[in-house]
Amino acid sequence: MPKLKTHKTAQKRFKVTGTGKLMRTKGGKSHLRRRKAPRVLRALDKSFPITARGEKRRVKRLAPFLKP
Repeated sequence: MPKLKTHKTAQKRFKVTGTGKLMRTKGGKSHLRRRKAPRVLRALDKSFPITARGEKRRVKRLAPFLKP
């Protein structure tokens, strides 16, 4: 049986909270920031839960060792 390998980009993009929720951040934060409104930039700093069952399954498959 081969080793399970973590997809490093998925590991960096997703975090698991203490209660086990899978969180993600929104894209578009690093490029062309000057033309975005401050309200938009603040909204991009927040993380959002992943609610779709298929998405959760895909992330868990890509990063099986994500810890809460």
